[in-house]
Amino acid sequence: MKNAVSRSTFGGLDHVVINTMRDMDAAAVAFTILGFRLTPRGHHSLGSINHLMMTPGPYLELVGVPPEGLQRQDVVDSPFGLNGLVIACADADATFASLEQTGLPVEPPVAFSRPVTFSGQTEVAEFRTVRFPAACFPAGRIYHCEHLTPDLIWRPEWQVHPNGFCRISKLVVTSPDPAMDVDRYAAACNAVAHQDREGWFVPLGDFRLDVVPGPVARFMELDLLFGTLDEIERRAVAMPNVVWVRQAATCATLRLAEFNLSLTCRSPR
Repeated sequence: MKNAVSRSTFGGLDHVVINTMRDMDAAAVAFTILGFRLTPRGHHSLGSINHLMMTPGPYLELVGVPPEGLQRQDVVDSPFGLNGLVIACADADATFASLEQTGLPVEPPVAFSRPVTFSGQTEVAEFRTVRFPAACFPAGRIYHCEHLTPDLIWRPEWQVHPNGFCRISKLVVTSPDPAMDVDRYAAACNAVAHQDREGWFVPLGDFRLDVVPGPVARFMELDLLFGTLDEIERRAVAMPNVVWVRQAATCATLRLAEFNLSLTCRSPR
């Protein structure tokens, strides 16, 4: 059923996507060992599979394709690793109409669903998305998502993580021409580009998209916030093929080469 009060406002961050392609099993094991609480595996009607790492606000999604059957082409064709920036919207039709005015190519809303099982019962979560063609943003997918059943996604039991994960704070994107590309990212997010001492960025509530110089367009690094770094550090240093580098008491870098992934982990203390 549709929640009476929308969790999302047009232009805010909804979630960030990590594309595991056909390595979902390995990714789910790795993130569980690192102390993230994963939702049960979902199977989308479009032909993709997922696990979520929820917070009270924006969440982190592992997406991939099943080994057999329908396989979602935009997942197969998109970059491996960090590859999706998803903006919240309350009305996909209104979002599509607004984005058409930006001059960016935009595709009409698409509806899809997936079963969600909790407390011994199964419900159907429903979504509508508004996407840009892949060539529009070669660094990764950017799209808007309307949650028709947010109460099936933001469940309290999925928001507490053994490692203390609590928020997504920043995505760093490289670009050969940040000054030009930041305006396109801002238009796609229904936001305004800004510049500070660190460079160009697009603020989306308490999240920011940083667009920095780089030889190719790429979703480079994601910043995550934790209550403390002690538990995720304890878990990360015990894992093979994982690199944990502590820069300060409140900041560390976590690299998972197996999934082409670099995470900056921060805490307030």
